[in-house]
Amino acid sequence: MTIQPTGRTGYGAGDTQTFAGTRVVAAPTAPGEAVAEAAVDQTLAALARARQAIGGVIFGQQAVIDQALVTILAGGHGLFVGLPGLAKTRLVDALGVVLGLETRRVQFTPDLMPSDILGSEILDEDEHGRRSFRFVRGPVFAQLLMADEINRASPRTQSALLQAMQERHVTVAGERHDLPAPFHVLATQNPIEQEGAYPLPEAQLDRFLLQIDVPYPDREAERRILLETTGNDEARPQQALTAAELMQAQRLVRQLPVGERVVEAILDMVRAARPEGGDAGIASHLSWGPGPRASQALMLAARARALLDGRLAPSLDDLAALAGPVLRHRMALTFSARADGVSVASLIDRLVARLG
Repeated sequence: MTIQPTGRTGYGAGDTQTFAGTRVVAAPTAPGEAVAEAAVDQTLAALARARQAIGGVIFGQQAVIDQALVTILAGGHGLFVGLPGLAKTRLVDALGVVLGLETRRVQFTPDLMPSDILGSEILDEDEHGRRSFRFVRGPVFAQLLMADEINRASPRTQSALLQAMQERHVTVAGERHDLPAPFHVLATQNPIEQEGAYPLPEAQLDRFLLQIDVPYPDREAERRILLETTGNDEARPQQALTAAELMQAQRLVRQLPVGERVVEAILDMVRAARPEGGDAGIASHLSWGPGPRASQALMLAARARALLDGRLAPSLDDLAALAGPVLRHRMALTFSARADGVSVASLIDRLVARLG
């Protein structure tokens, strides 16, 4: 099977070569690396199994499932936003099982402390009466951490995840402790209008690769939920990948080529979403916008979405599909924009329309 870059990639489909007798596509953004066709076939088969397994227990939310898989394939963290009862927690549970990841869950509450997440040192005494401190690891030491209702905890506790999400290690009592690989945080959040919810700090929001909005299911999906989840034989998720296979897929994502047209489109979109952007009709409504981390997120997510869709290079269509999840939590409106009824979603739609 030969997979060529397709769509509006800005990268020539003929830009291939032979490497050790195997047909490959070289990634211009990663000199010296190459994507072997056999590895692509293996990864695509594994991802197809994963999508099918998750779709067997989460109904009517295929776009949400795909965005969650894109987040993990890109090596990032995801923030699920939606009202209670929309299967956010169930989806994260299913992802952990299907992807073969060691999963732990933290239920965020107003009285949760940072040490409840990171761990703490306790004083031990041996049989000879000698005392020493021993570090007891918290639930953050997992391959997949589910931060359930993350905006129920205080900002101080929410911020405990900052170092872990960015650097893949934590520091407790001056000692560095590395986290397992892969490491992902999938957080669920109720809308901040709900009682008892705290808005996440901007620095933490920026650590989430995607904000995945979870809508109500349509009528047919809700009908299926009724029929398949209220009996004695409710479907359970089954493992489709191992952690090693997932990490192989993540490495493959970073090797995919990105055409110059797509790179320029990413830069144009992200830079236009800032208060000092070139489009006054957008910039005048913003108090702050996305930084370079958003450009990185859009690049990686576009590659991951292309691979999930069976393509070896991202296109402008990937950028259009991912602009909302990448940018919506990295933009804030001015007071006057909110008073005029302007929304972040409407500004992102204008950015997408400029892709052509």
